[in-house]
Amino acid sequence: MPQIHSTAIVSADAVLADDVQIGAFAVIEGPVTLGPGCVIGPYAHILGPVTMGANNQVGTGVVIGSPPQHRAYRGEPTAVEIGDDNIFREHVTVHRGMPRGVGMATGVTRIGHRNLFMVNSHVGHDCVVGNDCILVNGALIGGHVVLEDRVLLSGNSAVHQFCRVGRLALVSGTTGVSKDVPPFWIQWQMNQVRGINVVGMRRAGMNAADIAAVRKAFRTIYLSRPALLLQDAVTRIEAELGHVAAIRELLEFIRSSKRGICGAHRYVRSTTEDDTAAAA
Repeated sequence: MPQIHSTAIVSADAVLADDVQIGAFAVIEGPVTLGPGCVIGPYAHILGPVTMGANNQVGTGVVIGSPPQHRAYRGEPTAVEIGDDNIFREHVTVHRGMPRGVGMATGVTRIGHRNLFMVNSHVGHDCVVGNDCILVNGALIGGHVVLEDRVLLSGNSAVHQFCRVGRLALVSGTTGVSKDVPPFWIQWQMNQVRGINVVGMRRAGMNAADIAAVRKAFRTIYLSRPALLLQDAVTRIEAELGHVAAIRELLEFIRSSKRGICGAHRYVRSTTEDDTAAAA
């Protein structure tokens, strides 16, 4: 039997696993499905349609499933789908998708597994968040953003709508992103690159050979003298390193980018951060 505080309001349309806990003054509104082990904190507001898997923790004042912030939204029934083992800290907001047929809308905002959303972070409509991502306090992603697995968005960073951030990329604090950020890259300030995320790659279990290949690819794009056009750099990288799985992932990301990635003039050398070993 779910444990529901006497002050909480739970819709008759909600479907709750037997061990769900709902805190004081929380509101579960409309068709909301909460899987086993979910804990909903005080003053949280979940507006269906929302589906959550198992063992999600929803903190104080979190709002999940509110309408998209879009002038074309007319109250259509769109949704949020959330996997397992996510943590939503205080005052996180997650918006539903826009209805299909409106631009590139999918109708659903999707969040995978084991993500950590720190205080005041925001997930806009139609976003796709992979697995094991971290959004630090105040990190914001606009509509239709895609975060691949193990992305780290540092505090008060902002990702423009329709951008993609590749696997194991790191976006530094107070950074603005309006281009795609390739896998393994570190982005800094406004669309500037700082190196590769060596620490994150090691923690993810990538071996030294793969990291060295990514470092060489980074140097080819940003540090070649004379400078190469991106398409020429990609051709060279594929010829020299195309046998490495991480490089194939990187090249596929770059080639499929619709917004483009930061050009060589956006490289900023760092001599103080170990993460940026690519500059050595």
